[in-house]
Amino acid sequence: MAEVLWRPGAERVSKTRIEAFRRFVNHRHDLQLDDYPALHRFSIDRREDFWQAIVDFFDVEFHTPASVVLTEGPQMPSAHWFPDATLNFAEHLLRRRDDHLAVIAVSEDGRRETLTHAELAAQVAGLQRSLRVAGVGLGDRVAACMPNTWQTLVGMLASTSLGAIWSCSSPDFGTQGVIDRFGQIEPKVLITCAGYRYAGKVIDQTAKLNEILERLPGLQQLLIVPYAHPETRIEDFRTQARVALWNDFYQAGGDPEFTPVPFAHPLYILYSSGTTGVPKCIVHSTGGVLLQHLKEHGLHVDLGRDDCLFYYTTCGWMMWNWLVSGLAVGATLVLYDGSPFHPGPQRLLDLIDSEGISAFGTSPKYLAALEDAGLSPRRSHRLDSLKTLLCTGSPLSSHSYDYVYRQIKEEVCLSSMSGGTDIVSCFVSGNPVLPVVRGRMQCKSLGMAVEVWDDNGQPLLGAKGELVCTRHFPAIPVGLWNDPQGEKLKASYFSQFPGVWAQGDYAEEFADGGLMIHGRSDAVLNPGGVRIGTAEIYRQVEKVEQVLESIAIGQQWQNDVRVVLFVRLREDAELDEALEQRIRQVIRANTTPRHVPAKILAVTDIPRTLSGKIVELAVRNVVHGLAVKNTDALANPEALEQFRNRTELQS
Repeated sequence: MAEVLWRPGAERVSKTRIEAFRRFVNHRHDLQLDDYPALHRFSIDRREDFWQAIVDFFDVEFHTPASVVLTEGPQMPSAHWFPDATLNFAEHLLRRRDDHLAVIAVSEDGRRETLTHAELAAQVAGLQRSLRVAGVGLGDRVAACMPNTWQTLVGMLASTSLGAIWSCSSPDFGTQGVIDRFGQIEPKVLITCAGYRYAGKVIDQTAKLNEILERLPGLQQLLIVPYAHPETRIEDFRTQARVALWNDFYQAGGDPEFTPVPFAHPLYILYSSGTTGVPKCIVHSTGGVLLQHLKEHGLHVDLGRDDCLFYYTTCGWMMWNWLVSGLAVGATLVLYDGSPFHPGPQRLLDLIDSEGISAFGTSPKYLAALEDAGLSPRRSHRLDSLKTLLCTGSPLSSHSYDYVYRQIKEEVCLSSMSGGTDIVSCFVSGNPVLPVVRGRMQCKSLGMAVEVWDDNGQPLLGAKGELVCTRHFPAIPVGLWNDPQGEKLKASYFSQFPGVWAQGDYAEEFADGGLMIHGRSDAVLNPGGVRIGTAEIYRQVEKVEQVLESIAIGQQWQNDVRVVLFVRLREDAELDEALEQRIRQVIRANTTPRHVPAKILAVTDIPRTLSGKIVELAVRNVVHGLAVKNTDALANPEALEQFRNRTELQS
């Protein structure tokens, strides 16, 4: 049964920007779109009108106006959006120039730095001048290995203001992880910190950076932000490139200038997780990212000039790129660098009250950790400003929906989202005018022709299948780096169903328009030929109080596949026969006998990517004695050893 946990009141709905946009579209096109499903159908059936409406509603400024919105061939990918228009991304993020706070940068040691919108523009202007002197121009790559600080944001804005391409990783990436990414794109400039903090420790980056610099022979400028290593000197770094410290490199001040670029000009290079090989370098377009993020921030999250946006993310995850676009709707950003649980589990919750955060973004793992810690934020914090709780990174369990409304806040829109690095945005979004149903994501994103298909390419409703997008949208990547004919791009996203984007998510659509993600398609279990999403099992296991988290794989066994479940238990729990039976009972009672694992084994850690996603494929490879190609993409690669050569899996 679909259980509604929250429903917006009429007054709240009337004040949302998505409601204003619906009225805007009705007036412009003499329509009577009376609800969100009607607006979504319009956004798909009349894509040119919809995306032009986004441009006009958010006052997108083209240097050269567009004469046409879209030209496309008979099959995806073949679209050209606003093909003759020019614009600049940074210009839109820096349009507000008043003394209202634009950025609040907080580090785990308590340091707090702020920049107004006017001050942010002045910082960008100063760095822009120095980057231009360093030779940075159209199409050059500026790479950064940085914590989530205001300097990282200024670096991105200064680079993209010049028409350069920005690419970022975070300092917790290992040496090979950075080389695997930046070695492919050959940056002209590298911005990096000399040291960073995490969980109360200071990590010196000098030795790692010198290893990386050896592998970047084409680098021309190294820019060092001392950050947690204030005594650093330019002599510490071995490179043929020019080396400068951040404060010596430029003088802030003046007004930034903006280089017009075509709509499809590369803006960002993001990277696939790289857990199955060298990461794909995904190239995103200037106009595509801007329009998609304006739509998501302004309409789906309902952000405006009086709002404050926070997302817990590192600069190596696409959610950083998503977060900073909040400036384009005039919002204030809260940037946090460090552990979310240092010095205690209330660290990020404190920010909601102290900074007046209205949209707070996090991951399912964080919410589960708060619950495991026994926290009841609604009792310990005011949370008056909080109106939206954003969540992405993995499927959000029904159990966590209950926790949010029981222990965090009753009057909040819980927006579980799904998209990916591949589109640096969302296919499935939250919505401030729709109810929140337990365990379900609220809606398909505007402009996204999302469906769930079976293996034969037939749409499904109320059944599990592949999440696809059947029509062009502006945030389709313009390509993969070093893929001039687009062959790798087509193989990555358009090979399963020719001419249709396949996201690689195993999903389910419901009659009310809500959706549920059941896990990654490549991690789907297949016992006896029946497809099972791993998230279906995780949702049940989380009900067992002794279990902190779990990971399920399919093991090849006797010409079939059997489900193997690994569980990480609370310190005072033991995986005895009674607990195993309890886990199996819960799974069987709420799913099917096919979901019940043949083996349940205990581990003390579960491997994750640097952005916090569990890696079923890596565990599956280890169990089958296969190599894990790129352990540098993992936050805790040592955890894999617990899954190797388990005698329990030999019988």
